[in-house]
Amino acid sequence: MEDYEVILNAIMAHLNPEAVKTEDVIPVGISNRHIHLSQAAVDKLFGCGYQLTKLKDLSQPGQYACKECVTICGPKGVIEKVRILGPVRTETQVEILQSDTFKLGVKGFLRLSGDLADTPGITIIGPNGSFEIPFGVIVAKRHIHMLPSDATRFGVDDGAVVSIEFEGERGGILNNVVIRVTANSGLECHIDTEEANALGVKPGTKIKIRK
Repeated sequence: MEDYEVILNAIMAHLNPEAVKTEDVIPVGISNRHIHLSQAAVDKLFGCGYQLTKLKDLSQPGQYACKECVTICGPKGVIEKVRILGPVRTETQVEILQSDTFKLGVKGFLRLSGDLADTPGITIIGPNGSFEIPFGVIVAKRHIHMLPSDATRFGVDDGAVVSIEFEGERGGILNNVVIRVTANSGLECHIDTEEANALGVKPGTKIKIRK
């Protein structure tokens, strides 16, 4: 049976090579600034016991955008209508764009989600009050979420750093893309809106890994 499947796959690859090529591509998700809140922050910003309202599911299992937004306030300025992503976390995390650092007056620490040590703090303002965090503001590193089976298929390991290639009129190569392998992932490359705009990337774009 195994030999039969190998032969069948070889025949299909010969008859339809484009179908095989598509197995090497990864969909791209474009992230704008957003915030993840702890329950303590939710209680302070929206009222004790408040439950965030799901707006829509995101590509990563269990993750969703909420209807609620907040204002973030730094030493030099504020940014309104920052979308909350759920579910609640143990630590509040604010993910901003590099250009936001100038408006807010905070340093842009390039980090993966959850790596919050020695990052700047900020004040968050909601309809019921404000909540100040001593750390937790980051500019997200570009990364690729994948399952262990995907990692095997692409020949990469968790934490590996790769380059990715975009096609199109403004296409190019982005380096220093971190592989994130977990047992509960949706295959997707995450870049922010500034990176996407620079390369003319639109929703639905797919990329290839260049090692």
